[in-house]
Amino acid sequence: MRVPTRGCLAVSMATKPIGVGCESEKMKLKSLLLRYYPPGIMLEYEKSGELKTKSIDLLELSPSTDVGALVEEIQKAEPLITASRTEQVKLLVERLQEKLGQHSNHTFYLFKVLRAHILPLTNVALNKSGSCFITGSYDRTCKLWDTTSGEELYTLEGHKNVVYAIAFNNPYGDKIATGSFDKTCKLWSAETGKCYYTFRGHTAEIVCLSFNPQSTVVATGSMDTTAKLWDIQNGEEVFTLTGHLAEIISLSFDTSGNRIITGSFDHTVAVWDAGTGRKVYTLIGHRAEISSALFNWDCSLILTGSMDKTCMLWDATNGKCVATLMGHDDEILDSCFDYTGKLIATASADGTARVYCASTRKCITKLEGHEGEISKISFNPQGNRLLTGSSDKTARIWDAQTGQCLQVLEGHTDEIFSCAFNYKGNIVITGSKDNTCRIWC
Repeated sequence: MRVPTRGCLAVSMATKPIGVGCESEKMKLKSLLLRYYPPGIMLEYEKSGELKTKSIDLLELSPSTDVGALVEEIQKAEPLITASRTEQVKLLVERLQEKLGQHSNHTFYLFKVLRAHILPLTNVALNKSGSCFITGSYDRTCKLWDTTSGEELYTLEGHKNVVYAIAFNNPYGDKIATGSFDKTCKLWSAETGKCYYTFRGHTAEIVCLSFNPQSTVVATGSMDTTAKLWDIQNGEEVFTLTGHLAEIISLSFDTSGNRIITGSFDHTVAVWDAGTGRKVYTLIGHRAEISSALFNWDCSLILTGSMDKTCMLWDATNGKCVATLMGHDDEILDSCFDYTGKLIATASADGTARVYCASTRKCITKLEGHEGEISKISFNPQGNRLLTGSSDKTARIWDAQTGQCLQVLEGHTDEIFSCAFNYKGNIVITGSKDNTCRIWC
């Protein structure tokens, strides 16, 4: 539910139950928690003796927002926020405002070079706290590392081919999924390194995967043209998503976990109901292979990038294209939203990246300086910095508003395949074809 508030501030209410109960039964608020990125307040409450959570998204919050008026609107929209909680909610909103005012101006220095694998790395991923990260490799393993010390915690062995797609089940971070060219996905304990399950059923390489936000399901996308959903409690296949005519190379859930999106080499993107496995929409419009496909935070928009040199923006409620973002001279290799969904970034084989305003669809700035294609791009959680990884062997930090290059992270001796910020935005991990990963902080 989205509620308009004074000053054009949108409050979005999203319920994420941890149990089932009748809506008429009495609910009791247990605690209020802050969520900094994107700004919001998490409510833990009890209903029928079961604990549930609900989020109040404050995506338009700014340092100048009238806190009193905003809290009034929150109370009108959310019955759990009673008059006795008014001062507490005001304090939480003020803390969020204070955090928003603290723009990250972090300078990164090389902390560790990890001779991570005996063959090139494919991907890197951090857990939410940033305390550890994982690396996948052509050497058929995934390794778990301690970020603070740079020590290897576990080597996850068992795949018979390249480990290509890797992920933590964030925000929990206690499980890891690995997808391999051996056609299987494995589920591991991040705490012990033990393999819980091997998911078998795909008939070709697995190249993308994602946990749903509730961490009950992992989805895998394959070169066999299908995606599959797997139950991580019992290891069983839940659904097979069929309909694409070519390889699936991009896959992600929306923030509610209700829908899943798949991008394919057949030039289309499909939106699926994660609860039934049925296709909701097919997004048709790109003229070449899809490279990325994802929802914005409030699930109102879908962003797709393509080898046709464009990104397209789609209305997630009806599957209609609302804008085509043009300007690149070569294939789009990666694209992303910032946490609030206000900004869009695109990375291209033309060696440049661009930033667009999601509401006006206009290009704000162009990031120029790399001497090779840019294969990865991501915003820091604060939304004021961008990280890019390139075939020119460098990663770069940019000002998201001005397009100025603030730092060049140099040292790798071959192209950078993967790079990522941690949740606080003060650590960067880069993974390269030179078999190493680097920790910058």
